[in-house]
Amino acid sequence: MAPEYHVHRAVRSTVAKLSSMALAAALITAGACAPAISPAARSSVSNMSVGEPTPDPRVGLRAGKYDAADAAWNLRLVSQTRPPEKFVDVTNSDLAFLGPYAIQGNYNGYQVWDISNPSAVTLKTAYFCPASQSDVSVYRNLLFVSGEGNSGRLDCGAQGVKDTVSKDRLRGLRIFDITDISNPKYVGNVQTCRGSHTHTLLVDPKDSENVYVYISGSAGVRSPSELAGCVRLTPDKDPNSALFRIEVIKVPLAHPEQAAIVSSPRIFSGLTAPVRHGDSPEDIAAAQKALAEAKAKGQYTAVIFGAERPLPARMTDPMLDSIVKARNGTGAPTAADSAALRTALPGIIARMIGEPASGNGPRPGPTQCHDITVYPAIGLAGGACEGYGFLLDIRDPAHPVRVAAVADSNFSYWHSATFNNAGTKVLFSDEWGGGGQPKCRVTDRREWGADALFTIVDANGTPVITHDGANVNPANDKMAFQGYYKLPAAQTKEENCVAHNGSLIPIPGRDVMVQAWYQGGISVFDWTDPKHPREIAYFDRGPVDSTRMAMGGSWSAYWYNGNIVSSEIARGLDIFQLVPSQYLSQNEIDAAKSVHFDYFNTQGQPEFVWPASVALAGAYADQLERSKGLSAARLSQVRQALAGASSMQQRMALNALAAQLDADVRTSSDAAKVQLLAKALRDLAASSS
Repeated sequence: MAPEYHVHRAVRSTVAKLSSMALAAALITAGACAPAISPAARSSVSNMSVGEPTPDPRVGLRAGKYDAADAAWNLRLVSQTRPPEKFVDVTNSDLAFLGPYAIQGNYNGYQVWDISNPSAVTLKTAYFCPASQSDVSVYRNLLFVSGEGNSGRLDCGAQGVKDTVSKDRLRGLRIFDITDISNPKYVGNVQTCRGSHTHTLLVDPKDSENVYVYISGSAGVRSPSELAGCVRLTPDKDPNSALFRIEVIKVPLAHPEQAAIVSSPRIFSGLTAPVRHGDSPEDIAAAQKALAEAKAKGQYTAVIFGAERPLPARMTDPMLDSIVKARNGTGAPTAADSAALRTALPGIIARMIGEPASGNGPRPGPTQCHDITVYPAIGLAGGACEGYGFLLDIRDPAHPVRVAAVADSNFSYWHSATFNNAGTKVLFSDEWGGGGQPKCRVTDRREWGADALFTIVDANGTPVITHDGANVNPANDKMAFQGYYKLPAAQTKEENCVAHNGSLIPIPGRDVMVQAWYQGGISVFDWTDPKHPREIAYFDRGPVDSTRMAMGGSWSAYWYNGNIVSSEIARGLDIFQLVPSQYLSQNEIDAAKSVHFDYFNTQGQPEFVWPASVALAGAYADQLERSKGLSAARLSQVRQALAGASSMQQRMALNALAAQLDADVRTSSDAAKVQLLAKALRDLAASSS
């Protein structure tokens, strides 16, 4: 098993599609538990930012699966827990959270961990139900699990599905009732034409009876003999095409077994293929060597976006078997079968990567999104859609509409999206290399395999502030590029490393995010100033293997109710806590911990609302000291008042102090933050009365 291998859309998306036996047959016939913290092995590297350890301890870490050296800065590893037996050496994928539980997807199903004591995690249940890639989301008593590959079975069996067309195959969304979370019940599924690589759960604040699930499937289109209505032709040739669209599933909460597709929005209309960067010099040399070796072995090759590439036997062998079956033959493929495959491959690829509608002109844009992050509080979603980043209007949840689209030649594969809490910025990640390649080497460009940061503006370049969908203007809203963020520490050629899944941390008054970088580890960074993002904490391990590429590292790293939880592809589940530093005060950490959720799906981004507390006001005071936005005398008054905030006299003093801060706004270099502090003092006084 391997992680999600979006090996550049030129390879990953295409080759994954080529692996569909149903697709190949039709076209050819027609023409990857013990808490422990290891000491880090040190090596030389230049300092990455002010205050960081020099040399960077992440460089040169000792390899090992469970005994690798590690390095941490402003993060504390609380626990690391190994997977249960049936999930060992099988890829761990994404995470969702419900109450005290972390639900971890795995290519063999999913695991439910009790993290109520983060230093002693326990397994609640491990549900065996193989599928790639088993991304998970949760709402109340329902758990949703994605399945995309050809081997997933409706009955959750381990034997896979060998037939090209089969009534036993599951490609789509599984639904489980987890009322008794130790005994989940499989209550239904929704099959889709391209499966579900990922999905997004949308809880519409206007609809208490249903939830909506946006399906992103990037595999080849199924045979209509397996699922009626699946059409491989492009929309210009057949309006029912399963390409260039997403699926919206409506799930009645009282009857989840009645879940069904209610729309298939074509949010890609009018887009052409964006300009992309080429491969790095190292990768070009490696590709040339691999191609020569493949040809010497007689391996099949194909031209994909102008570059000839070898196709592995695990892709082409099923195709050959399909040719044999198509001619009603038996036994090994013949020379004629091999010749037929070589003849058909260009056509297969042309259909998969998109052809111009008339056979000439620009090639069409992406046919599917990878991840869609919905933010119901602002009525928008961010779509990371292979070759573009989208803004989507989701005020009508069953019919999302594209508001804006951006492309970037430095991006290879638009993978995921995250809004800041105010909804004025959006971050897109680029999974260059598909998660299975080393893209954080010292020779790799910093703009490639990074995050791109945008502000949301109107036609005049004025920031757009939306809430509950107000001020969304599809005619004028757009995204303005600000800068990039990439993991600062170079990684080795034995470590798959690129931007992957992360979430905001509820630090009040700042935009702070934790993000997984596969074997690059975990990075916490501040992007309040999107032109100058900077790292403020990290954790990293050495490679799984020092002699070859072995899959591992953090697939997802998310903040949930005071902890950072990481799904480690090869090693299990890790839990971290932030440590105070010059970049992050104890007040800021405590204020973040005051934000509590009953459940959490990162792709269904919730709004942070901070309750009145001493920590919240203290956090703003600490930030104003950092920015020199208030005098030392005024900050001293604030801290003295907060220290005695439990008494009636001090509560009255908080209001008086807030009035003084109102006057300070006029002369402060950080006026907005002074206003936040004044409000926090008034709210604290009111909450204490």
